[in-house]
Amino acid sequence: MWTVPDTAHRYDPNMTDDARPIEVVPATLDRWDDIRLVLDGDGEVGCWCQPWRGDVAKGESRPDALRRQLAERTPPPGFLAYLDGEPVGWVGVSARSIAPRLRNSRTIPAIDDRDVWAIGCFRIRIGFRRRGVATALLDGVLAAAREAGAPGVEAYPIDPAGKRVDVGFGFVGIASMFDRAGFRRVLETGGHSAGLPRLLVRLDLEPART
Repeated sequence: MWTVPDTAHRYDPNMTDDARPIEVVPATLDRWDDIRLVLDGDGEVGCWCQPWRGDVAKGESRPDALRRQLAERTPPPGFLAYLDGEPVGWVGVSARSIAPRLRNSRTIPAIDDRDVWAIGCFRIRIGFRRRGVATALLDGVLAAAREAGAPGVEAYPIDPAGKRVDVGFGFVGIASMFDRAGFRRVLETGGHSAGLPRLLVRLDLEPART
């Protein structure tokens, strides 16, 4: 298992369209109020970055599940983006091996046995969308994964081919953003969002063992 070092808790700033830096940091319990601000749009009935993981215990609320994951997980279950000190976005992350629903998915297959970091979702606050926040979050995850020695990072975005999609369906990410970050498109999965197939994209950070 990896350790996300202290140096990964600050990411070299990305620049937004208005030239203000975005800071990306691992989500931690001491940032719970900021996490709530980004994720708590629907209260306890909201997703809280849990459905894709499948790691909510019987009788446990989704917020409580996330608090548990924040306390015990490496990599952390998410990263936060800040603009001028204000929390503006979230990206959900997990080692594939500890996300039961993803690990056992019939629609999103494992392409090998490497325990890559998986990106499950993005959440950008209203008023801060289309300003480079998701790209900054992706870059922050990659920086942390490299420092932690993760073998790779995987995601399951859609490709709307230039068409706009409702934010409720675009939470899985847009393929072109991953293309620009150097990910390769591996296959079209059996999963869908916004009526579009989800792709499996991968960026290998270590050579595969032979």
